[in-house]
Amino acid sequence: MSTSPREFHVAVDHLDPDTLETTTDYYGTCTQAHVDEVRAIADLEDTDRHVREHPRLPDAFMVLRADGALDVYVPTDTSAFEVRQPDESSRTEAAEDMPRGASGPAYIDGAVRFGSQSIGGAMDTPGTPPRVTWHTTESPAGKAYFYSIASYLMRVGAEPQVIYDPDTDLLGQFGPLTKSGRALRNDGSRRTNREGKVNIQVEVLGRAKSPWTKGFDPAKKPNYRKLIAAARAHGVPDVWPAGKPPATAAAATNRSRTTWQTKGGHYGHSQVPGNDHWDPGGIDTAIVPGKTSSTPAPTPGGGTSSSGTYTVKSGDTLSAIATRHKTTVATLVKLNNLRDPDELAVGQRLKVPSMNIAAPKPAAQYEPFPGAAFFHTGRTSPIVTAMGRRLVAEGCGRYKQGPGPSWTLADKASYAAWQRKLGYSGADADGIPGKTSWDQLKVLKQL
Repeated sequence: MSTSPREFHVAVDHLDPDTLETTTDYYGTCTQAHVDEVRAIADLEDTDRHVREHPRLPDAFMVLRADGALDVYVPTDTSAFEVRQPDESSRTEAAEDMPRGASGPAYIDGAVRFGSQSIGGAMDTPGTPPRVTWHTTESPAGKAYFYSIASYLMRVGAEPQVIYDPDTDLLGQFGPLTKSGRALRNDGSRRTNREGKVNIQVEVLGRAKSPWTKGFDPAKKPNYRKLIAAARAHGVPDVWPAGKPPATAAAATNRSRTTWQTKGGHYGHSQVPGNDHWDPGGIDTAIVPGKTSSTPAPTPGGGTSSSGTYTVKSGDTLSAIATRHKTTVATLVKLNNLRDPDELAVGQRLKVPSMNIAAPKPAAQYEPFPGAAFFHTGRTSPIVTAMGRRLVAEGCGRYKQGPGPSWTLADKASYAAWQRKLGYSGADADGIPGKTSWDQLKVLKQL
């Protein structure tokens, strides 16, 4: 008795790097012989196409392409796959005002935002220590693969919060750092994605067998430093509780539940209970996370302490901190070994040259309302940048890039989100600043 040859649906996902919208072209069906040929081409040593298996659909797979597109092959006799839905609360927050954690940012300045930004939900064990979990994509690095891997992760419903390309320093987010990701398997009934105060999962473009930290220089990667600063702002300590990630698959056997559930810090995918992957491989823990340039012991409520430290608050800029402490930006950069003056994160502790300087009165540190007529097309001012940073800090940023000094429609959309957060509705949430909403935003005074 003969059986019909197996067939596969064929489609191609295109993620536009400018609009970040995904379109799918369906090309009908193909035979098993064609699929065998596709896999054989991807197995060639010098090919620019790379197969990624579907984690939940048997025999379904995708092909990463050097042009950034994603080829999709699904057997016609396979049940339809549905991406598991995030929490209802997560969808609501993502649709309006992005959530922000008590001690750290929900979003990293400059990160590309993929998809709906709604992938998980609240953490199951927010009373346990925060952590970062490192993965590798098992793919080449580079800009094109950054976008095709993003397409793959969204299609199979296995998004982390963060994706990072060490070659180009491109950084992306699929959801806020304050919510759970979807890149880990459960450990029985224990949801490992939701372990800890935060569990910031990072997919790095690279392969476990060739650690991506080899030849990697953080001094030349400002987005990487922002990622590490964001983790520190959430209280993630610069330690590896389970030790250095294993360098081989055979060595990936230490997955202590006690360590994972009770100790904060950095973990490899290879060290998480309930999981069997060995990525990210033997990465250099002197680079991940590296050494912090900040000093210990923050002063409650911010401000300086007797040890000469200042805790970065929401909306702070290095120039504003320098003015507050009667010093210069250059002095603060040198004193704190800062490679990028824009890498500040809420909760970061900075050394300041003067001791016991009293914090200024609020009335002197905030930018006065410049008037509604100030905000129009063509306006360029550091006040616009400072406003945008405060909107991002409040979870109201609607920027694909920036914010920057020129008033744009993205600024208007972001300010409208701030107005709605304050309770404005209808025509009152028009995106044009008014004095009441401006004073509540507390934009730091610019020099």
